Amino acid sequence: MNILLTGCRGFIGQNMFDAWKHEHNIIGIDIDEEIPSLYGYDLVVHVGGISSTTERDVTKLLYYNVDYTIKLAKFCSNYGIKLQVASSAGVYGDSQSFKETDSVNPLSPYAWSKAVMEHHLNGFDNVQIFRYFNVYGPHEEHKQNQASPYFKFRKQLIEQGHITLFENSFKYKRDFIHVNNLINIQEKFFHLDQVGIWNIGTGTNKSFYDVAYEVSIETGIPLKVEVIKMPESIAKYYQPYTLADTTKLRETLNF
Repeated sequence: MNILLTGCRGFIGQNMFDAWKHEHNIIGIDIDEEIPSLYGYDLVVHVGGISSTTERDVTKLLYYNVDYTIKLAKFCSNYGIKLQVASSAGVYGDSQSFKETDSVNPLSPYAWSKAVMEHHLNGFDNVQIFRYFNVYGPHEEHKQNQASPYFKFRKQLIEQGHITLFENSFKYKRDFIHVNNLINIQEKFFHLDQVGIWNIGTGTNKSFYDVAYEVSIETGIPLKVEVIKMPESIAKYYQPYTLADTTKLRETLNF
C-alpha cells in the first residue's frame, strides 16, 4: 500500500514507520510540514499533533489537534482515501465505563481537543478513529515527563536506584498496551471499510505499583519506592483509572 504517515518523528509514529516500511511504500511527514498532494495514496495514518496531556495552550491544541486534522480529513475525502486518526482514552475522563458509545467527559485541554476533533469528524464516511489507551515501548526518549511509567520507572531505577510514585498509586490503574500490539491491531484495519470509533487497549489494567514491580523484575534491581504528593497542577486533570472496553474491537476484527 502507499501510505502517508503524519507524526513520523513522534513515539508512535517512529514505531509505525519502522514496522510498516518493509511491506508498504510509506512516506512520513512531521506535523509542521505542508500536507503533500494525496494523489496516488491508498491510506493516510494521522498520529501527528500535540500529544502532551499537560499542554494548556488551547489555541495551539485547536490548531494542531483539531484544525489540521479536519483539513486532512477533507483532503482525504476529496481523493477518496481512507484516513486513520489517533484519538485518546483521555476523552472518557474520570468515567468507570470505557465504551465507544459512552458520553465523553474530557478533564484536560488535551483530552478536550481530542473530543472536539472526534465531533468534527463524525460526518465523514472515510475516517477510522482509534482511542489509544496508555501506550508504551521504544522511542520514548524525547517525551521526558510525558513518557510512559515503564520508561520513566526503568530510567529512575537504573540511574537513581529507586522509583518515585505519587501517594495512593496502588489505586491508580491504567490499561497499558505495548506500541507493537497497537500497531498490529491498527494494521488489521487497512483493508476494512468500516468507519467509526474504536478503543485500542488490552481490556485489562494494572496499578503503577504493579508496573514498578515489573520493571524491578525486568532490570534485576531491587525495588525501592519514594512516595511523593501529587502536585495540584496535575491532580486537577488526572485520570485515575482506564480500562478499554474491547467488545467492538473484537467484534470488528473477529477475535
